[in-house]
Amino acid sequence: PYANPDAAAVIEGAVDAVKAPTVVGAVIAPPTGKLRNTLIQWEPGRGPVATYDKRHVQPFGEYIPMRSVVRLFNSNVDRVARDFGPGTEVGVFDLAGTRVGLATCYEAAFDWAVRDTVTHGAQLLTVPSNNATFGRSEMTYQQLAMSRVRAVEHSRSVVVPVTSGVSAIIRPDGEIVSRTAMFTPDYLVEEVPLRSTRTPATRLGTLPEALLAAVAAAGLGWAAARAVRARRARS
Repeated sequence: PYANPDAAAVIEGAVDAVKAPTVVGAVIAPPTGKLRNTLIQWEPGRGPVATYDKRHVQPFGEYIPMRSVVRLFNSNVDRVARDFGPGTEVGVFDLAGTRVGLATCYEAAFDWAVRDTVTHGAQLLTVPSNNATFGRSEMTYQQLAMSRVRAVEHSRSVVVPVTSGVSAIIRPDGEIVSRTAMFTPDYLVEEVPLRSTRTPATRLGTLPEALLAAVAAAGLGWAAARAVRARRARS
């Protein structure tokens, strides 16, 4: 919409018609550097007022790591013709007074990408995506399951708007209260609770995982040392 006035006019007309702040997905090509997978906050009568660039871009989907090496093994590597680059700012939009946390598509798989938005004040979460690349595979259902985990983890309602896969609205307890079919034009309207409290998972982040990993590593070390001592005793 920044480069194409016709696209901007279509978006502006739609947003002004519904008279509500709207989040629009776009691929942004900066004058220099890599592409950006961007969400734009578009306000009626005002136009674009804020953006969020996806922070965790997907390897082999949005960029090719070690492209020259991968090309030796797969001639299709350049179907991803231009790499996407990551954003750096946490995504939280103020939509008509509601603080909405943004995690784009694949980011729902990562604890920190969602937790950051909650610690920055998000009362509701959204996971917008375009799953067309994955066709009718199970990927859209996997992503929906991830979003349900995030809802329970942070006790937040989650809105999942997907252009071709399954869109859904999820309550803080993980219940899907409304959903669409795959590749089906539709809309969802629901009332959901907004939360500002923080769960233990929000407060502690990855600390419990790190402690469990440390305990597991210590246990493996102890078992290995015991096995070595037992072998020496037998010899």
